[in-house]
Amino acid sequence: MNGEMIIEVSGLKKHYGSTHAVSDVSFGVRKGEIFGLLGPNGAGKTTTLECIEGIRRQDAGTIHIAGFNPQNGGHDFRRILGVQLQASALPEAMRVDEAISLVSAYQKVSWRKDIIEMLGLDGILKKQYHALSTGQKRRVNLALALTSSPQAVILDEPTAGLDVEGRANLHAIIRKLKGEGVTVVLATHDMAEAEDLCDRIVIIVKGKVSITGTPEQITAAAGISTNIMIRTAKGCLIKEGIQNSQNNGYVKYTTENTADFLMELLQKVKDCGDTVYDLRVERPSLEERFLEIVKGGKSE
Repeated sequence: MNGEMIIEVSGLKKHYGSTHAVSDVSFGVRKGEIFGLLGPNGAGKTTTLECIEGIRRQDAGTIHIAGFNPQNGGHDFRRILGVQLQASALPEAMRVDEAISLVSAYQKVSWRKDIIEMLGLDGILKKQYHALSTGQKRRVNLALALTSSPQAVILDEPTAGLDVEGRANLHAIIRKLKGEGVTVVLATHDMAEAEDLCDRIVIIVKGKVSITGTPEQITAAAGISTNIMIRTAKGCLIKEGIQNSQNNGYVKYTTENTADFLMELLQKVKDCGDTVYDLRVERPSLEERFLEIVKGGKSE
């Protein structure tokens, strides 16, 4: 991953009558990264994605994808951006190989046998779409999005409805795409998924960007207290009675000033002539931070 921006959104606005779906959204997606787009229902995520995809025309602001404007990029633009929609379907009787042939012909490219193999579609090429499982349909739609060897691909809730194995397999595929230099924009409601996969994240609330950063940066900025668990050789903290709770020799603390508190705590152990056996710092999860931001409803 490098610092080159492949997707640039600046001052994006879109309204439907008196409803302002997107009021002011700006962010950039770097080449070769997995970028998460998060927000509660009605926050403007779908509208933002549709403007990036060229499905809708924004009322204000600019969008550039590898130098193309989605509204007038034409066929060349369609080849550099692949899209897997949250809800998409093929004709029920269409076979998988027919769908791949159709999209390949439209894109004027040959079948990508490597994608067929990577997504494990070899055994279902002759199956009709209606006969596929949810996971198989997801993989077929992803294959169609990757047909033109795009520089970037948008995945909108790609693991919705999948079982644990299906999710794990798709996560592995997403990481493999990143390894091959493909930029992935991931829209998801699954905070654990975003925290595990994404290099950076933008959270949109009420049509505006609330915060952008790595999962670590976003959780570190939380106003939620951090939990600290410590166990020492002599149990000096327990003897001094300054613990919040005790469990198998561990003492638990909560603090909103982690760095200063840790320095003071470790100095306390040293002054007591004790040593630390185990120290655990449990920062807020991305889900906890997300809920804090959404409830606050403000930009940072």
